[in-house]
Amino acid sequence: MTEAIAAAFFEELAAVGYARLSLETVAKRAGAGKAAIYRRWPAKLDMTVALIRAVAVDASEIKDTGTLRGDVLAFLTEIDGALRHRLPSRIIPDLLAEAGRNPELAQVLLTAVRDTRRSKATRLLEQAVDRGELPADVDRELALDFLVGPLYWRLAVVHTPTAPDYLDRLTDKLLAAFAA
Repeated sequence: MTEAIAAAFFEELAAVGYARLSLETVAKRAGAGKAAIYRRWPAKLDMTVALIRAVAVDASEIKDTGTLRGDVLAFLTEIDGALRHRLPSRIIPDLLAEAGRNPELAQVLLTAVRDTRRSKATRLLEQAVDRGELPADVDRELALDFLVGPLYWRLAVVHTPTAPDYLDRLTDKLLAAFAA
């Protein structure tokens, strides 16, 4: 039942946005009773955080391909797939816009999603330092911004198509920036 509720939540969030999302509508879409929803999540914010975290953070793992280039390309490929999916492509911009109006949601997204995901991505850099591919004093904060920023900007903000070799080219530019 939880999978049906999660699927209904994401479909509803993509359809109406966070501001208009109601737990009752999610329950109806999932074919579940309201009590089943409220037993797990007492409020819309609780449900949003739990389900977004499960998809955006818990499901993502940093791969160790053996090289920094391979790790960065694998990371970008995962992000690319997520940002192109029909639900996240509608949900992410809506949640970010809503976070601008809702400080509680903004704080939760920062701590539950961004900070957790950045800490996982830091492992990618640490692996490269351990292998001697990056200096120990690499600016990790800036590297993390570079790692996600260009692809997110292109796909989620300006909705610009990419060429088939885009991720390879972006990986090479990122590696050059990390080494600078």
